[in-house]
Amino acid sequence: MGHGLFAELKRRNVFKAGVAYLALGWIVTQVSSTVAPLLHLPDWIGAVVLWIGVLAFPFVIMFSWIYEITPEGLKRESEVDRSASITHVTSRRMDYLIVGLLVLAIGFTAFDRFGPRRAASATSIEMTVPAVSTGAAAPTAPAASQPSPSVSDNSIAVLPFVNMSSDKEQDFFSDGITEELLNLLAKIPQLQVTARTSSFSFKGKDVGIKEIAKTLSVAHILEGSVRKSGNQVRITAQLINAVNDKHLWSETYDRKLDDIFKVQDEIAGKVVGELKVTLLGAAPKVRTTDPEAYALYLQAKQLGRQATKEAFQQSDALYRKVLAIDPRYAPAWSGQFSNFVNEASIGLLPSKEGFAKAHEAALKALAIDPDYAPAHSSLGWIAMYGDGDLAAAAEHFKHALTLDPSDLDVLRNSATVLASLGRLDEALALNEAVVRRDPVNMNTLSNLGLEQRMAGRFDAAIASFRTVLSLAPGRGNGHAQLGVALLLKGDAQGALAETGQETSEVWKMIGLPLAYHALGRKADSDAALAALIAKYEKDGPYNIAHDYAYRGEADKAFAWLDKAIEYGDPGIGEIVTENLFDKIHADPRWLPFLRKIGKAPEQLAKIEFKVTPPQVVANSASGQAEH
Repeated sequence: MGHGLFAELKRRNVFKAGVAYLALGWIVTQVSSTVAPLLHLPDWIGAVVLWIGVLAFPFVIMFSWIYEITPEGLKRESEVDRSASITHVTSRRMDYLIVGLLVLAIGFTAFDRFGPRRAASATSIEMTVPAVSTGAAAPTAPAASQPSPSVSDNSIAVLPFVNMSSDKEQDFFSDGITEELLNLLAKIPQLQVTARTSSFSFKGKDVGIKEIAKTLSVAHILEGSVRKSGNQVRITAQLINAVNDKHLWSETYDRKLDDIFKVQDEIAGKVVGELKVTLLGAAPKVRTTDPEAYALYLQAKQLGRQATKEAFQQSDALYRKVLAIDPRYAPAWSGQFSNFVNEASIGLLPSKEGFAKAHEAALKALAIDPDYAPAHSSLGWIAMYGDGDLAAAAEHFKHALTLDPSDLDVLRNSATVLASLGRLDEALALNEAVVRRDPVNMNTLSNLGLEQRMAGRFDAAIASFRTVLSLAPGRGNGHAQLGVALLLKGDAQGALAETGQETSEVWKMIGLPLAYHALGRKADSDAALAALIAKYEKDGPYNIAHDYAYRGEADKAFAWLDKAIEYGDPGIGEIVTENLFDKIHADPRWLPFLRKIGKAPEQLAKIEFKVTPPQVVANSASGQAEH
């Protein structure tokens, strides 16, 4: 009987109808899951389509059993004479249909895995600039483009993964996944990984792979997409050889949110394997936490970068939620550190309160993990800008570099320490190496320009600041810094023109007294300086001091330097290399003042701090690289 039933099911093409329906259903569900985000349809659409397909399946089977196709059309099988049945003809036609559907299914799968998923753009805000001093008062600042070095075979940029979720607010998740993956790859010494700021500068822009690779000086691009729906995540990643636009590897991961860390480790492992990199130690792993806490952490981090009062409030609240779930998640404490420092920098918190909270957050992170490099870097930052203790800062950054020599933030801050120690050549070499890893980061470029100006390389500094302004015409402090470089080169008229275009009120007010003085307009210079003092006496005493020094008024310059110490102006850390003070260097009060603040040459010489700029040398024969 069973054999007879099987034969009858086969004769009536019930099996083939089922196979055809399943193939068609698979195509429909995949297409709907791809199209729904593009049409901004809700996430539940995919589930509805799937359930409709499942519920309809029994009816399709029943229909194919009850009805038969005849030359006259559909008829109930019981009404068809067996001798006139054409089920054998229908069977052949269904074979063609099934083959066609399978071809479509395979084609869609190939497109889904290997088709273009590129996105690019959005510059992140990196604010770690205390008060308003004009020098390297920011651990990160900008400068001009450098000559393109030879491209290493093991160089790679990770472009922002496209958010394919129907909820565009999920951008924080796809961006966060990208950044975490980038940071993971950056921990592999044999890889040269472009920094986040430069990679993310292409987000949302229609720029070809080869052009991106040329701009970033890399040989490979990793791109992909992220689709998040509830606790389900689909991540597609593909590795591309930027030289010939060849896809080296591609894979789609359909996982639960709980497996997100494992997926990142797997993708990093695949990249290392495809680039034929020989690891010198254990492969780095993503730091794990509760999946819910992780999603909140990524959102808090992105909000913090917006650097507005509202965004900081939301970010702080989210970090508190993260730490309520997992109080031992060190990156969340590190995120709080950044928020507190930046809130103090833009006046949302009093400087002392902001630095105290930041210091506490850094200590919490370090207590959780004594080998957590960002925590040591944070303490170095506090020592440098909060305490003015370069020796302590150097020790913290030295420790951070030992733990993670590839961390660009640590390298940037280390360059600032070197500059503060008066070792400008070393600072410049280090910043130039950082620029190679992060070529369109305006903060790094601006820092480089600042150090070029302090080293007397005025043409290079002018070129650097012009590059910054070409990347971000409205960037605060860009025109003012260009104005100072032009001023010191001897172009007072050009300096005034640039300072007049400055978008930041305080930096414009700092620059005008200098330009007016160089042009011989004493009354205008006096009035501009009086206005600066009236509004920013306690926020910019260091800058007021160097304006007086440039004007040759030594008594007033030293008086305001004393106020800079009294008010805790972090800009005082740049005094050793700031060439606006050149006119009072011969004053007998100069060296005693430097000794009083621990910055005399003999005091700085006792601080040991050596940083080797990161370099990657391509090995075209093996495809490997050496640091």
